Amino acid sequence: MFNRFQRLSRISSRDRALLVGSVDAVITVLSFLAALWLRFSGTELAQRLDNDLLQVMAILIACRLLANYTFRLHLWSFRFSGLADGARIGIAGVSGTALFVFLLYLLKPLELPQLGRAVLVLELLLSTTLMAAVRFAPRLGITYRADLLRGRRPDAVATAIVGAGSAGEMLLRGLLRSEDHDYRIVGFIDDDRARRGHVVGGKSVLGGVADLPELVERYRIRQILIAIPNLSARRVREILELSTHLQLRFKILSVSYQELEEKSASSLLEDLTPRDLLNREEVTFKQGREASFLGGGQQMVVGAAGSIGSEVCAQLLEAGARRLVMLDIDENGLYMLKRRLERRYPDSVVVAEIADIRDTSRIEVLFGQHRPVDVFHAAARKQVPLMEAAPGESVKTNVLGTLHLARVAAEYGAERFVYMSTDKAVKSVSVMGASKRLGEMVVRRMDESSKTRFSVVRFGNVFDSAGSVVPLFREQIQGGGPVTVTHPDVRRYFMTISEAVGLVLRAAYGDYGRLCVLDMGEPIAIADLARLMITLSGRVPNVDVKITYTGLRPGEKLDEELWGEGETTTRRIDSRICVVESPAPDGNLLAEVEQLRLAVAAEDQETVRSVLRQLVADYRPLGPTDPEGAWLAEDSAVM
Repeated sequence: MFNRFQRLSRISSRDRALLVGSVDAVITVLSFLAALWLRFSGTELAQRLDNDLLQVMAILIACRLLANYTFRLHLWSFRFSGLADGARIGIAGVSGTALFVFLLYLLKPLELPQLGRAVLVLELLLSTTLMAAVRFAPRLGITYRADLLRGRRPDAVATAIVGAGSAGEMLLRGLLRSEDHDYRIVGFIDDDRARRGHVVGGKSVLGGVADLPELVERYRIRQILIAIPNLSARRVREILELSTHLQLRFKILSVSYQELEEKSASSLLEDLTPRDLLNREEVTFKQGREASFLGGGQQMVVGAAGSIGSEVCAQLLEAGARRLVMLDIDENGLYMLKRRLERRYPDSVVVAEIADIRDTSRIEVLFGQHRPVDVFHAAARKQVPLMEAAPGESVKTNVLGTLHLARVAAEYGAERFVYMSTDKAVKSVSVMGASKRLGEMVVRRMDESSKTRFSVVRFGNVFDSAGSVVPLFREQIQGGGPVTVTHPDVRRYFMTISEAVGLVLRAAYGDYGRLCVLDMGEPIAIADLARLMITLSGRVPNVDVKITYTGLRPGEKLDEELWGEGETTTRRIDSRICVVESPAPDGNLLAEVEQLRLAVAAEDQETVRSVLRQLVADYRPLGPTDPEGAWLAEDSAVM
């Protein structure tokens, strides 16, 4: 049947319409004769089958075909027909009968035989039912066959759909008519009590999300498909919390209804990922009104090969940047990024330059050559424990490199300079955090004496960025564990890369203020993240994959903050960007930074830390005896 259906779907629209119309004509004849036979005896029916009755039959056929054509039943989709299409059949049937009765009334002078109301009603019911059966039979047959064969397969996976609404029903229909997956749907899970016990698409609503452990055991469910549009990250985490000991696999449907109708349902299901645990909406620069301020000048991204820098490049080009200069010391990463962006944006000029921002002469040559209008500074030393061991390296890049970059940008007439900072710069306990805070102060000090608009955008952790906790956990889970967390109570702010960069660019081109802080929402416990990621992999935390606690590493603290002492929010932009008023940097700051340069050049680590403490008022380094600062262990989760 399936092969015949496929052949039917490949014939031309004209031939298909003729075939469907011919079948409808035959159905009309059979229904008319059956109605007469039911109304009259066989002998009386034979007596009535004269030429006049044949004329009446011809008129009826014409009326049926005209009504079906008007309601486009000849263009039937045998694969995607639904309830609305069934209603069209009924309306076309009633319309055809009404037209037939009207014509019989007009042709009354011809003395055609008159039919009783019973014949008209019987014919309408029979023809409508048969036309519906012919149109829905292929789909029902394919669905039944696919479901039957799938249930017999040894690799069939007992699966439940979370969400018995419209999306869940459409997902079920798509899965039932497809053979390209191994899901054996046992039923729905839905929290709406009004749906409990109901049958949706032939499958029962088994219970609510709270009943998941019991339902998994009863029906031996091994796969969960989430089909609830715009399901909150909080609700996703609740579902996973209930499933931590159940060894389930999860997929989520995150497409439009139109895509679900037009494509294979199984191909539109995606693995539930750690990203779905964030309650964050997607944000890109192109979506905002600030993108209109992107001028025709040249943009430069420093630190372009990193997670943040590469996304800045992509979003600038997506928003219409015509010429982009990318600077980074990572030659391989920069080379691959250039190739990728040139393929995606062939109408833009993408230039890659190898450079270290600590190399003063190289930076000056590149600024003189390219004369960028906008500079986005994403280059940084960011690994907290490594910078504790080498504070001079952190200062060279995050402070001295930033200062030199800012001075050159001002010297060569850049209109805009944007420095990307971190929550670790607030009340820092690490060298890395203190150096980033000093970088903020340097940039803001430059803004007071330059025509270039210098600004700082501060935000927390970028989810799944290079060197962050998510790829580390993923690697540890794939290796069978253990998953290492520094402390049971450590929490961090998160946002996606696209959201962070989209908001950074909006803040930059909106010129909202010298310091903008991105609203990160609520922090997430890292231990919870580890447990939920293990659950997402289909394993049981602390049974299949162990979670071990290694102690806070050098420079780490339990909680990060986004606002420092004396900082206040003056206004919000789109509820995502906070414009912050912060105490002005010391007027002698740039001169005092020279002391730091001398200490770094002398490789005097103690003096480096001492000068940092003098320049960054809220820098409070932790030592081995501090309650939050056990200087322990390599290879654990650091944000």
